[in-house]
Amino acid sequence: MFDTLISANELAVAQNSPGSLLVLDCSFELNDLQAGQRAYDAGHIPGAHYLHLEHALSAPKTGRNGRHPLPSRETFATTMAALGLNQHTQVVACDNAGGMYAARLWWMLRWVGHRAVAVLDGGVAGWVAQGHALSTHTPPALPPGNFALRPSLVTTVTFDDVKANIDQPQRLVLDARAPDRFRGENETMDPIGGHIPGARNRLFKDNLGADGHFKPAAQLRQEFDAITGGRAATQLINQCGSGVTACHNLLAMEVAGLQGAALYPGSWSEWSAQPGAPIATGAA
Repeated sequence: MFDTLISANELAVAQNSPGSLLVLDCSFELNDLQAGQRAYDAGHIPGAHYLHLEHALSAPKTGRNGRHPLPSRETFATTMAALGLNQHTQVVACDNAGGMYAARLWWMLRWVGHRAVAVLDGGVAGWVAQGHALSTHTPPALPPGNFALRPSLVTTVTFDDVKANIDQPQRLVLDARAPDRFRGENETMDPIGGHIPGARNRLFKDNLGADGHFKPAAQLRQEFDAITGGRAATQLINQCGSGVTACHNLLAMEVAGLQGAALYPGSWSEWSAQPGAPIATGAA
């Protein structure tokens, strides 16, 4: 079973081995909602099915619940079963963005209790770099699977939890956004810039090496410990702009052996939409 990362060559072997495998392409662009579908249509890993962030991995927006609010656990479990997910299916999530969107699916499947899910290390580009072919054939829909909701493997916190933590700090908030947005500069996604008071910045892209693959576990552990002061993962809350790239940090932490960190799903887009929410600017 793969439950964090899978290499292109490991996926190629799994595709040729008996057993239940479901490859899901989560390619997407925040500023062009159809770009991911176009990228998939132009060439994807053979057998992969496409998942749209806004449709399959998010719930409707209210203006107060963030840009990519989570659906209910029950709704998402039903969605995945309809795609063909069975209780023992090995899921591989991939994208064209360094795992940025694939990690969201990885986390959400763990959220509904499915452990056998891994992100393709290096993504679609890494697959091609290893000499594997892409396909433009859209595979037929799979028969509905028997997946049913199970106890969550992850932890979440709410706006109220994070707000209370400011006054009585017990956990450290890690913000996965770009440093300029963290400082409150060049904000393009949300109406208000800044960060949650007391948060520290860990840009999700720093989890990757120059080759687009995740850094070695020991290096990731060292880098996270340097930011957090060596805090246990259970004392950490991860957030970002809308609960997507924070999952990339959670995946990297899992690779590094830092297990048990929480996600604030609403993240900055929810936080900044709440009347009276405290906001900090500048460097941490």
